[in-house]
Amino acid sequence: MRILVVDAQGGGVGRQLVLKIREKLPDAVIMAVGTNTVASSAMLKAGADSAATGENAVVVGCRKADVIVGPVGIVITDAMDGEITSVMAEAVARSDAKRILIPFYHCDTFIAGVTNRGMGALIADAVRELTDPSTD
Repeated sequence: MRILVVDAQGGGVGRQLVLKIREKLPDAVIMAVGTNTVASSAMLKAGADSAATGENAVVVGCRKADVIVGPVGIVITDAMDGEITSVMAEAVARSDAKRILIPFYHCDTFIAGVTNRGMGALIADAVRELTDPSTD
């Protein structure tokens, strides 16, 4: 399984995702793409198999991935303090990969029906969906 983790800003969410995914799926190929080098570096240090940075890396990664994981902002143009371009958001949205999006509320987007839970619980839910989607 090829898992693409996309993150922006400091890469903290992506770093935690990579750590948890590596723990639960040690044989998965984890590709990390950051919107900046800080985010990419954080995910690579956490155990991603590869890391790249920028808009084209998101586009290429989305074509290669079986699953894309990241904050909900990765599908919203100008989200994450403007680091998500329209090309990035479109690449994630149009990918044939399964998307597992984490609903953080820092992107000025409210998702009705989703409770505001802590980062640890949200990441655990995302990894659970990745490792055992039959629990829905």
